[in-house]
Amino acid sequence: MKVCVYGVGAIGGHIAARLVKGGAEVAAIARGANLAALREKGITVKTPRGEIGGGLRATDNPAELGKQDAVVVAVKAPALPSVVQGLGALIGPETSVAFVMNGIPWWYLHAHGGALDGKRLQHLDAHDALLRVVGIARTIGGVIYGGCDLVAPGIVNVEAPQSRLWLGHPDDRKSPAIDALATVLRAEDFVVETSANIRRDLWAKLQVNITSGLFACLTDQSLRAAHDEPWCRAAVRSLVDEVNALASALGCTTALSLERLAGQANQQRKTSIALDLDLHRPIEFDCQFAVPLELARLVNVPVPTFELLAGLLKLRAIAAGSYPSAA
Repeated sequence: MKVCVYGVGAIGGHIAARLVKGGAEVAAIARGANLAALREKGITVKTPRGEIGGGLRATDNPAELGKQDAVVVAVKAPALPSVVQGLGALIGPETSVAFVMNGIPWWYLHAHGGALDGKRLQHLDAHDALLRVVGIARTIGGVIYGGCDLVAPGIVNVEAPQSRLWLGHPDDRKSPAIDALATVLRAEDFVVETSANIRRDLWAKLQVNITSGLFACLTDQSLRAAHDEPWCRAAVRSLVDEVNALASALGCTTALSLERLAGQANQQRKTSIALDLDLHRPIEFDCQFAVPLELARLVNVPVPTFELLAGLLKLRAIAAGSYPSAA
C-alpha cells in the first residue's frame, strides 16, 4: 500500500512511523530541517515501548511521488491552503485522503444532513479549493489522541502509553479504504477505530481543545489553574456548559463534564496552540474557535463566555503576529 503523509510534525511523524512499521510504502512531504533529517535518517518515534520508524521517501515536491493509495494530511489548519495544489498531484481515481487535524474540518457540513447540509465554511476552504481537488467521496476524517511532540527534526517523542485514532467518512459509511489504512496503522499501543459518527468523535476532542486552549493561551497556565482560581471558576464552568450545548445542538452530545475535564487538566505539557502562540507562529484559531462560533450562530445557541474569551484570544494572537489582523 502506497501512503503519503503530508506534513511530518508530531502527529504526522507518529503516523508515518506507524505506517512504516505496518509495512506500507511510505512517502512524506516535508520541508527545511525536517526534510533533510527524513532524507538522511528516516523517521524515528520514541514510544514508551521503544523506538519505531525507519526509512521513507521524503520530498518537498508531491509531483515526484505519483498517485498514492492513500494520503494522510497532518498539517495544521493555517497551512491547509498551501497544500491543495500538491494534493492534486497525489490523487488518483482510487486514492483516499484522511485529514487528521484539530478543530472543525473543511468537510464538516458536507454530507451533514438537515438544514446545514452543504453550507460553506469559507474560513476553512476558501473558494471551495479542497472540495474541488479532493471531493467528499474520498475524504476521511481523523481524530487522534496522540500525546506527542516533535523534539528534533525527524524525531518524535510519544508520552502516552497508548494512542487512539478514529477514522470516518463524512457520511459515516464503512469502506475498504478505511479498513486498508487502519490495518497498516494498528498496533497494540496504537488503537485505530472505524467511527460510527466521526462528527461526535470530533466534538469529543474539540470540546477539550476549546476549553483548555482558550485558558492556556490567555493565562499561560493549565485549565486546572483557571478552575482553581475563584474569580475564573464561573467562567470555566460557563464555557464548558456553552460548548456542551453547542455540540448537543449539532447532534453530537458527548459525555464531557467539568469534572471529567478537571481530570485531564493537570497535564504538564503545554498545549500545541499555546506553544505556537508563544513562538509567534500561526495558530489554529479559525478551526478551533471562529468556526465553532459561526456554527453556534447558525443553530442559535447563545455562547457569550465562549465569544468573550475567543475575542480576547484573537486580540492577543493579532498582537503576537499569530493571526491576521484583517480576519
